[in-house]
Amino acid sequence: MPNQTQKLDVQILFAANVRRIRKAKELTQERVAELADLHPNYISSVERGERNISLRNIEKIALALGVEMADLLDHSQVTSGV
Repeated sequence: MPNQTQKLDVQILFAANVRRIRKAKELTQERVAELADLHPNYISSVERGERNISLRNIEKIALALGVEMADLLDHSQVTSGV
C-alpha cells in the first residue's frame, strides 16, 4: 500500500505535467478550465498538486489539453525537481 509521500509524489508529478503541457500549448488555466468544464480555481489547485482528482476529471483535463491521460503521469518529461 502506498504511503502518504508516494501519494503526494504522484499528485506533484501530475501537477507538473498539467502545467508543462498547458504552457507548451500556450493555454491559460482559465481556457483549460473552460474546455474541461471545470472551475479555474480547480485547475489552479490541480497544478499546485493540492487535488487528488477523479479519473473523470483527469480525462476532462487530458481532452482539454489534447493529450492522452497517460501523458499526464509521464515521468520522462518532468525535471528532477518533482
